[in-house]
Amino acid sequence: MKAFYKTIQERIKDAEQQVSLDSENAIEESRRMAILLKELLNELRTRVLTVGFQDENEEIDFFRKIKPEVQGKLLYYNKVFRIETGRPVNFGTMYQTYFLTQLHRLEENFKEHISNSEFYRYYRSDSRERDNSYFTRGKMDFNTGLQSHFFESDPLFSTYYDYKVSRIIETDLLYQYLLMRTSNDLENTRVLLSDFGNESVNWTDSKNALIELIYALYATECIGNGNIGIRKVALAFQSLFNIQLGDVHHAFHRMKYRSGSRSIFLERMKSSLEQYMDKEFM
Repeated sequence: MKAFYKTIQERIKDAEQQVSLDSENAIEESRRMAILLKELLNELRTRVLTVGFQDENEEIDFFRKIKPEVQGKLLYYNKVFRIETGRPVNFGTMYQTYFLTQLHRLEENFKEHISNSEFYRYYRSDSRERDNSYFTRGKMDFNTGLQSHFFESDPLFSTYYDYKVSRIIETDLLYQYLLMRTSNDLENTRVLLSDFGNESVNWTDSKNALIELIYALYATECIGNGNIGIRKVALAFQSLFNIQLGDVHHAFHRMKYRSGSRSIFLERMKSSLEQYMDKEFM
């Protein structure tokens, strides 16, 4: 099963390498990604119903991480498609107002329905003690009061809380996308990058490696004297390297509890730089 899941993740990664979500291509790119992700979600469902899980730990991992990563991005790209197909055609005041309104709605929804929930705090803190209840099938407590989408979901392919994780992932991605749309600085970055013509400027290492670098630059306060927030720094790098990083805060939290070195990429950078310096003297 792990090999199958890895193939799914690689297909998403390869497809997202072609996604920039700039104003000219956002509609077609988001539509294409939504179609692909829906197909992949169906493939996951078929696999689960026909093969199942080896044990409870595999089931928990699937409903806590694997399915929400696919479904969260599906929700995200579908929302981007809806936003982009409803926006004003031309840039200007109406354009900025439209995206600022979308951003405000997202923030209000986040405060009202997500951030104040007990489950959100559980998930963000990377807690595990309730995973058996949250991420295995057939464990729902109807006394807690369920949202209506639960009754429309497939009980063989849903635990209710996997959808909540998907919504968290969708919200994180959508927030970064809307910040990008409302930030003149990032639009200017895209204009500068257009000077490269058809040459792609893509990040080719892992997403965690870039997140590690971003946090290192942020922690050393070498960008804007430390007065620029981590989200803006992350957005700038995403725009620069044509990559979507997802929830950088959650990824960084996991890095803090790595076994062994917590700064693997920075150590590799240091080693590579020193080797390159030595070559220069040869």
